[in-house]
Amino acid sequence: MAHGVNALNAYDEITNEELYKASYFDRLKEFSELNRDVFDAFISFDQKTMKAGALSVKEKELIAIAVAHVTGCPYCINTHVKNAKKAQVTKEEMAEAIMVATALKAGSALAHGVNALVAYDE
Repeated sequence: MAHGVNALNAYDEITNEELYKASYFDRLKEFSELNRDVFDAFISFDQKTMKAGALSVKEKELIAIAVAHVTGCPYCINTHVKNAKKAQVTKEEMAEAIMVATALKAGSALAHGVNALVAYDE
């Protein structure tokens, strides 16, 4: 949930490099050249995945924002919030998707508490 402010900053196009350095993305071209075939395959997969299908681009971007918050990737948050805004996602829709991700992440931590009890008892 705390990364939600990154989503708001990206939505409002506020540049802030304190939590992560957006400038690191400038080296993506260099990184892509280190394993071109695999990188190109990923980019192709990513682009095909995010095209409209049974789900609209708007719905897919909301899902991507939620997943990015669960995985904790500020670069994904930034990219998918900007894409979502282009797809007409509102701040309210974005915040709701983030809260769904928050609830599921908290729920999984609670559910895995049983694993901690089992490990403790072994």
